[in-house]
Amino acid sequence: MSPDAMVGDITHLLEVWVAGWAGCRGYQTATEGRFPAALRADTTGEWEYFAHDPSDGEFASLAAKTAEAPARILTILTNDVARYIHLAETHALNVTSASQSMMIVDMETQDSEDPWLSDDDLSVATSELDGVHHAVVRSGDTVAASGRVFVVGETAIFDKIVTEPAFQRRGLGSFIMKALAAQAFEHDVENGLLLASLDGQKLYSHLGWSTVCHVLMLSASDEGSDLSVV
Repeated sequence: MSPDAMVGDITHLLEVWVAGWAGCRGYQTATEGRFPAALRADTTGEWEYFAHDPSDGEFASLAAKTAEAPARILTILTNDVARYIHLAETHALNVTSASQSMMIVDMETQDSEDPWLSDDDLSVATSELDGVHHAVVRSGDTVAASGRVFVVGETAIFDKIVTEPAFQRRGLGSFIMKALAAQAFEHDVENGLLLASLDGQKLYSHLGWSTVCHVLMLSASDEGSDLSVV
């Protein structure tokens, strides 16, 4: 299915993304009503619930589940951010992140060849474990950049694309994305999907990705976390 066709069903996109994100991180998944959820065992140890444009009643039910523990998170995908900020206030949830976006790409537009590093001081290693493909760039023993990708059906979900501060502005983010795309092409992939931070959106737009919708993270706590890097 083409990215344009998939964007017409953001609920399905969300389900695919949660499956891939959880696959990347080894998270247990479940459903809360008709909505996906994941147990963030390596960070908060609590559930995170996901929904695309839930109704007021559905939002109220999800908000009640989220408020049962301060570390729980409710993540809403929407292009009506103001509505859900208002609903969050009504149900005593705090906005912990409002700067992320879901992005998609037609994988046919991405380079399928393994990239090469022009800097002799850097080396790259790729690997696969339990379906998760990894790419790591090192300077000696120091990790400079890294990322991973997990394929669900015909969609490659990219996760944790990180360039360490000392190595930024050297094109390593683009390199990692290309290295992961080359691994994803070992599968029959048609689309790429990810959640991007504000900084990440600039990189991915440059690589041909398009924004699907905004991502709003809510919690009963004042402490939030950025899904794209945590």
